[in-house]
Amino acid sequence: MFANTPFYVRAQDPKQRFDINQDDSGQSTETSEPFAALGLATFSQRYKGPTSVVPGGALQAAQAALTKRVACPDGVHTATNAACCALFPILDDIQENLFDGGECGEEVHESLRLTFHDAIGFSPTKGGGGADGSIVTFSDIETVFHANNGIDDIVERQRPFIEKHNISAGDFIQFAGAVGVSNCAGAPRLNFFVGRPTAKAPSPDLLVPEPFDTITDILARMGDAGFSPAEVVALLASHSVAAADHVDPSIPGTPFDSTPSIFDTQFFVEVQLRGTSFPGTGGNQGEVQSPLAGEIRIQSDHLLARDSRTNCAWQSFANNQAAMQSAFKAAMLKLSLLGQDKAKMIDCSEVIPAPASLKAGAHLPAGKTQSDIEQACATSPFPVLTAEPGPATSVAPVPPS
Repeated sequence: MFANTPFYVRAQDPKQRFDINQDDSGQSTETSEPFAALGLATFSQRYKGPTSVVPGGALQAAQAALTKRVACPDGVHTATNAACCALFPILDDIQENLFDGGECGEEVHESLRLTFHDAIGFSPTKGGGGADGSIVTFSDIETVFHANNGIDDIVERQRPFIEKHNISAGDFIQFAGAVGVSNCAGAPRLNFFVGRPTAKAPSPDLLVPEPFDTITDILARMGDAGFSPAEVVALLASHSVAAADHVDPSIPGTPFDSTPSIFDTQFFVEVQLRGTSFPGTGGNQGEVQSPLAGEIRIQSDHLLARDSRTNCAWQSFANNQAAMQSAFKAAMLKLSLLGQDKAKMIDCSEVIPAPASLKAGAHLPAGKTQSDIEQACATSPFPVLTAEPGPATSVAPVPPS
């Protein structure tokens, strides 16, 4: 009857659909292999229960039934996997009590920083569990690393939520980072996978790049963790919603660009501007002159925007919001899974709220002209931008939570 047609086996019991053969998203409910190739014995080992045989051509028609959603215990939400239901009360709690009612503010900036500092503690040769929450579990060790200066504040802010909701530290750090970013207009909706086990050991020291490191050293360290130079630049889109507390301790909350509550491309524009002064005392390790009053610039950002290995990737984001969003989302997913077995995790990205869209494009800050751009990419000119009207731009500090 179905001669020369591939067959697929699917479970009739939707409660066990994730025991069959998950795809990369964790949401597939049919096997991804033809029945003949999979073999009855293999299938039986994966799934115990009634099944039906579906010809390959009928899969699309059956898709609605195969992706039946689970009603969560709260009676409000549904999910494609019951394991994701536990995240909704955590979402509500941290939006209200960690992120000040859903703001893109100081705690979002610090939570996003924490996702990187925890996950990048991973090396195939030097050890480290990656995105495993070791920076919380072994905070007495990792928070004293020089590169983690000041990160103990957000570790201790997050710890009560981890304990209250009985979630692994690794899962919570990445979940809080993704939720926090969703509060910033213009951000992409980040992916989130749940299922990180508790960290077994602290990360070794010297795995987190420092602002004063050479570009060669930064690219080597990030390459050791699996990131290309272009992905390093993409991850730095996080600085579009960031502020520094400890580069110059005399001016905590100093933003990296003029729009620290908006996930936009201004960071990539403003780092390319010629630096003229320091926002505070100056002479701090890892700091170089910035172009705007009240704005801080770290040495590594300055050099990455001008180094021949990364300057064209940097410039490509200067007035391309969609490209920046896409590259950041992909790089953050990769970061969030460092050291983890994705095949054993569940995709709960649907729990992450959708950020507000952003319509305005990039611009030059008021008081600046195109001649203030320090062209670095040799293969294409920097985008021509219009300057905002009015007096020279001055950037206010990010207020504490």
